[in-house]
Amino acid sequence: MKIGYIRVSDSEQTQDLQIDALKAAKCDVIYADHGISGSKIKRKGLTEVFETLKKGDTLIVWKLDRLGRSTIHLLLLLDELRKKGIDFVALTQGIDTTTAIGRMLFGQLAVFAEFEREQIRERTKAGMAAAKARGKHVGRPRKLSSKQVDRAVRLIRSKQQSLKSMSKVLNVSALTLSRAMGR
Repeated sequence: MKIGYIRVSDSEQTQDLQIDALKAAKCDVIYADHGISGSKIKRKGLTEVFETLKKGDTLIVWKLDRLGRSTIHLLLLLDELRKKGIDFVALTQGIDTTTAIGRMLFGQLAVFAEFEREQIRERTKAGMAAAKARGKHVGRPRKLSSKQVDRAVRLIRSKQQSLKSMSKVLNVSALTLSRAMGR
């Protein structure tokens, strides 16, 4: 199936040029985002396109920047298409992964996408390590504050509450309370 995607940045722009080009490319269906910047990663039309695409389909856009403005986002989207076995065509730029040259270009883009993911992962790890070194909690927010844990420890040690009853008071599982008390 040939699936088209169009996007125009503001409500003043017309999508006619893109629609005409995608119809000429014989798209079976066309999805659109109207009045939405390409810098926005979450877009209703784009999400629908990616939910519809299946292995062997071809995603067609008028121009690469209609898919996204951020190089990183574009590379990640193109890599996702490649991994799912979906071809990609940017009509005005001659990118066409149904051809040998297009697949070669696509492969190069995938290499850059992988590199960028690695860079993001390394920066994230470094940031988390720096935060941890400053004494910041890294990861999912804790369910219990240190004040709640201290109170629970005091009441359980003085035998005024059991672990199970205290966990009910704090609205967490006994295991969660036990782990928090162990910190």
